[in-house]
Amino acid sequence: MIGTIINAGAIVIAGLIGLLLGKGIPDNYSRTILDGLGLLILAIGIQFALKAESLAVVGVSLAIGIIIGEWQQWESKLEVLGRKLEKVFGGGDNQFVKGFVSATLLFCVGAMAIVGSLQDGLTHNYEILLVKSMLDGIFSMIFAASMGVGVLFSALPVLIYQGSISLGAGLIKPLLTEPMLNNITALGGVLIAGIGFNTLGITQIKVANLLPGLFLVPLMMAIITFVTR
Repeated sequence: MIGTIINAGAIVIAGLIGLLLGKGIPDNYSRTILDGLGLLILAIGIQFALKAESLAVVGVSLAIGIIIGEWQQWESKLEVLGRKLEKVFGGGDNQFVKGFVSATLLFCVGAMAIVGSLQDGLTHNYEILLVKSMLDGIFSMIFAASMGVGVLFSALPVLIYQGSISLGAGLIKPLLTEPMLNNITALGGVLIAGIGFNTLGITQIKVANLLPGLFLVPLMMAIITFVTR
């Protein structure tokens, strides 16, 4: 999981740079930077969403995932974690939780996190995660400049999430197919688009409550394959 360690390090280092830059960035510049970043995130989400092999699988997985996410309140639990970290490290920074949650979702949701971690775990080649590290570093710097120190702590969920995928890659290798990966990518794109809308201030979508859908895609595809035999 060398690639994941590099990824987490890039988030922290770039975030620190963003904090230093943020002190001299006027509010109107920060807002415009966030708007531009929101548009970029939205475009990335749409690009990924168009990779779906089956919109039915993506739609059903998303719908059931929403039910699970709302029932278990994934967004609230992520916010609680953010507030606990805020009490220890964030002082009176009201942006801490927002920065932590937004950055965590952006860095963890998407094809590069999954594919890169799998590649790292299966072949010890972390080329994809190096590219992701550069992108995450840019986002971390901009987010930290606008939202504060909470962004840096998103490196912890990234380390746990991607590290777990890399370490468990050997177990899921026989189940991984290109259509499955495309559908996971597409659903991840939908969630990324939601983050883009939130960043633009257009919506307040509880994106974390949609995350269970990502883990349901393989199950939905297995059920469809069994039924259509």
